[in-house]
Amino acid sequence: MTTRDGHGAVIAIGNFDGLHRGHRALIARARALAAPRGATVGVVTFDPHPAKVLASHMAPPQILRRDEKETGLRALGVDEIHVVPFDLQLAVMAPERFVRELLVQRFDACSVVVGEGFRFGHKASGTLSDLRAVFGDDAVAVPVVKEGGLVCSSTKIRELVLGGNVEAAGVLLGAPYFLEGVVVRGDGRGRTIGIPTANLETGRELLPKVGVYATRAILDDGRVTGSVTNVGLRPTFAGEGVRIEAHLFDVDEDLYGRRLRLELVARLRDEQRFAGVDALIAQIRADADAARRALARTPTKPGMLST
Repeated sequence: MTTRDGHGAVIAIGNFDGLHRGHRALIARARALAAPRGATVGVVTFDPHPAKVLASHMAPPQILRRDEKETGLRALGVDEIHVVPFDLQLAVMAPERFVRELLVQRFDACSVVVGEGFRFGHKASGTLSDLRAVFGDDAVAVPVVKEGGLVCSSTKIRELVLGGNVEAAGVLLGAPYFLEGVVVRGDGRGRTIGIPTANLETGRELLPKVGVYATRAILDDGRVTGSVTNVGLRPTFAGEGVRIEAHLFDVDEDLYGRRLRLELVARLRDEQRFAGVDALIAQIRADADAARRALARTPTKPGMLST
């Protein structure tokens, strides 16, 4: 292990699902420790989520896909991303072995940054004391981050998103909750009624509560426009399976096969069944007006569009 001579890495450890304000505080602390010693900044994270191995029936839906998480970590200034496969062998690893074999020998850690209350190793028996036995004061615990009295945690963010409270989720995340993926072909019904929609395929485990949302759409060429998005089952047309359908304002072009990001700014209403197409069209137009008003109240700020 190298320490203060400009070699080695300052390692932040965690699942980093969501890259919320708490995660960003860990990475910011790691960067602050690395800068004066010329060390690299690394993270150690785990895939799959430990719960999927230890109690698969209780495993939470992941907020971000692995590729989204890695892109976000790079954007936050992380030099090295170490994705450790989590399996039963790792689950029973003694804490001291985890520190010596993984952090020191494999990842050349000269300093370690963890969240307050971080546990690791067999039966979660490893604590900050085990890290300090090797790293001394270079093992740092960052206090929990709170916003509006709520702890910024992946668990709380999942709860908010599943309940449709995307505004509060965005506060804890430090940026709007977003869905990103490829536009795929749908039924084509939107264009026939004069309200074309982009059908988004995301591969996301965590989807918000079904309903209609005011969204900010970011196209793959960098353009940003308002939009209104339905996350749901399309009960008026007896749809099957959850779909994400966005009507982009002032965009009338072929988006099939292109990447699209939808930032969920506000929830407008529950999904509902309409007596006929005319009633549906009238409601979509009303939703679009409501979405424009909601977006006007939450203007884009520098940095909001990055993970």
